[in-house]
Amino acid sequence: ETKTSDNVFVNMQASVQYRVIPEKIKESFYSLDDSSRQISSFIFDVIRAEVPKLVLDDVFSRKDDIAIAVNRSLSNSMDDYGFEIIKTLITDIDPDKNVKESMNRINAASRDKHAVEQEAEASKITIVKEAEADAESKRLQGEGIAAQRLAIVKGFKESIEDFRDSLDEIDSTEVMQFVLLT
Repeated sequence: ETKTSDNVFVNMQASVQYRVIPEKIKESFYSLDDSSRQISSFIFDVIRAEVPKLVLDDVFSRKDDIAIAVNRSLSNSMDDYGFEIIKTLITDIDPDKNVKESMNRINAASRDKHAVEQEAEASKITIVKEAEADAESKRLQGEGIAAQRLAIVKGFKESIEDFRDSLDEIDSTEVMQFVLLT
């Protein structure tokens, strides 16, 4: 068990593969009373020195760096006792149950926030597209009304000219009054 820099206690498990150096069999047998227990103590010391430098999130993402630090430190220390450290693995990082639940709630809240933002963005796009379509529809309606009015004016003009041509004695104001009345 160790504590991170953000004051979260975590239990960590490490697996270390080691072997006796053939040239140092005597040191490996006589230097340490219980080599496994003493190697474990070295591992715990290195982990307790490395993990407090990191926040909890970094402990998970940098577990390989922790393993490398343990491997490097152990290799230097255990060589004198006749042991070669082959590989070090951090096999488990286990924060308190409440911390895990909090992390899951934070993650869920973040995902919910992202989902709401995406839904709002989709709604915004829909509203903008509907407004653009409405504007285009009104523009086309305006063009249609303008064309309709132009056609009416042309029709009146033609009617006035027809009246004028067929009846020479009617003046243009009487024709205009008739067209307006119609």
